[in-house]
Amino acid sequence: MQLTRAADYAVRVMIHLAGLPAGACVSHSELATAVECPKQFLAKVLQRLTRAGLILSRRGSVGGFELPPSGRRASMLDVIEAIEGPVRLNVCLTSPNACSRRPNCPAHAVWARGQAALVAVLRSAVIEDLALDAAAIRDTRNRLAEGPVWT
Repeated sequence: MQLTRAADYAVRVMIHLAGLPAGACVSHSELATAVECPKQFLAKVLQRLTRAGLILSRRGSVGGFELPPSGRRASMLDVIEAIEGPVRLNVCLTSPNACSRRPNCPAHAVWARGQAALVAVLRSAVIEDLALDAAAIRDTRNRLAEGPVWT
């Protein structure tokens, strides 16, 4: 199982926007460069994130995309599901009647535990926290690039 590139780009966009000051508005082109995504593909991702209410879209010469406070508090699960719909490891987890073998299937309980674990991990990863982690990584990388400081 692998998430789509769209979900990956969506998470990148959200982390990038959360790393900016509150109220910052970023153009489509700037976002494409920042998250290393083709502009046309990113347009579809941004549309889905906007439709889900995770980002705000402004039109006009000073337009662009902004992360509202609720977007900062969103989880990776929220972002992924805005792009791909509900995360499901197997079709038998979509509804109680999705699979006729469910009552007699020894694998169903394993699928259900895996599903619960995946959802819990993605739900616990909050965009704002990931943006703070990204800033810490950048700071460490910059300090290492500067070399040792002799006192």
